Amino acid sequence: MRAVDTPAGFEAETTEFSVGEMLRRLARGELGSVRVIVAIAVIWTIFQIANDRFLSAINLTNLTLQIAAVATISIGVVLILLLGEIDLSVGAVSGLAAGVMAVLSVKEGWSPELAIVAALVVGASIGLLQGFFITAFGLPSFVVTLAGLLAWPGFLLLVLGETGTVPLPPSTITDLTGTFFDPAVGWAIAIAVVAVYVFTVLRGRARRARAGLSVPPLVQALIAPALVAAGAFAAVAILNEDRGVPLAVVIVIALTAVFSFITERTRFGRHIFAVGGNAEAARRAGIRVNWVRMSVFVLGSTLAAFGGVLAASRLLAVNQQSGGEEVLLFAIAGPVIAGTSLFGGRGFVWSALLGAIVIGSISNGMDLLGLESDIKFIITGGVLLAAVTIDAATRLRREPT
Repeated sequence: MRAVDTPAGFEAETTEFSVGEMLRRLARGELGSVRVIVAIAVIWTIFQIANDRFLSAINLTNLTLQIAAVATISIGVVLILLLGEIDLSVGAVSGLAAGVMAVLSVKEGWSPELAIVAALVVGASIGLLQGFFITAFGLPSFVVTLAGLLAWPGFLLLVLGETGTVPLPPSTITDLTGTFFDPAVGWAIAIAVVAVYVFTVLRGRARRARAGLSVPPLVQALIAPALVAAGAFAAVAILNEDRGVPLAVVIVIALTAVFSFITERTRFGRHIFAVGGNAEAARRAGIRVNWVRMSVFVLGSTLAAFGGVLAASRLLAVNQQSGGEEVLLFAIAGPVIAGTSLFGGRGFVWSALLGAIVIGSISNGMDLLGLESDIKFIITGGVLLAAVTIDAATRLRREPT
């Protein structure tokens, strides 16, 4: 089983800690989140120099809302990538699920809450169907989900009908991205997040000590919590300058934390890594490989559906372009850029959020600079290619010669 990066990437296997050791681990592809955080800082600095509105409170608030849907979809993408599989249909699934929700809520008179549940059921059903073809017939996930990429937009057109666009009136659906917490609530959320993270780090350190394993010095162990605290409090301070901490941000962070716990602390999570690392070895170890694959594809499509709900909530409408190609590009590019391997068995769920920040920041910054769409796609594609190249290079470094 491969070690999984922590959100801040500072946990060490031994008590040795030095700048040289950190650089060596970065070169081997470890401490992936540190590399991404540095990249985010560089990107923000460049865009701030180019346009002094980039780091304004209103723009950063808008950025958090813009990445909420993609980050949610990317969580499911990470789970699938950990299996060594791919899902090219997540964008189309998000659009179809959002279309079902909008039509049921606006045209059919369903309650917004029930319409959201229906959207999630649609997503889970699609994941179940695609997972069945992949596991039962041994079809490549690339082929099956490519078929979904082509088919589900057609179903979206059928669902929307002749109107083409379904505006969303104020309701629980629009409140998902339209709700902002009071400053005091925002500070309370930040304190709670930091407290939980500190508790998790110290608890893990204590468990290693009880098991007779080496533990890093306390000062080293508290580096990651200190960085998380600094980031959380800075984020709340900035967001409070505008409208406050958005509900959508809290939802995305909560989902990321939950699935991070699942992948890193549960048997199911260990099975995902095992299947992604070596499916045949996992099968011989008694792991139900097909069940794991099926479950992950269901989770991936369900998260894609919820991402579609968040996107519709922000845009206040669903149309024929919902879940377009850009959504798929960003949802897959983000985790890969943030360190989740395309080769399976290596990565961490927090890469979904970190990757969404990278991709979202690049897109947002280029929008502020008024760049054309063709330039935006060229730059984003170049960043993705560079990230995949780095992933392949660090993979070769880890392999014995």
